[in-house]
Amino acid sequence: MPHITLKMLKGRTDAQKQLAAEKLAAALTEAIGCNPTHISVSVEDFTPEEWQEQYRIEVAENDNIVLTPDYDPKELLK
Repeated sequence: MPHITLKMLKGRTDAQKQLAAEKLAAALTEAIGCNPTHISVSVEDFTPEEWQEQYRIEVAENDNIVLTPDYDPKELLK
């Protein structure tokens, strides 16, 4: 613990996902001083259509969000 879940649009390579996971883990280690060997990272890929519902649940209606994005997820459907 801690665990990070990265949710993003489909299309990234495994190498890009691995690099993102490593950088997120390094940033978290620096920010909160946790043991880097205790961090886990998962990646979930979504289509723009799938993201509409996920955005509603995970972002718009989530009281635990500490960094709010500034975009309309419907823009991804264009």
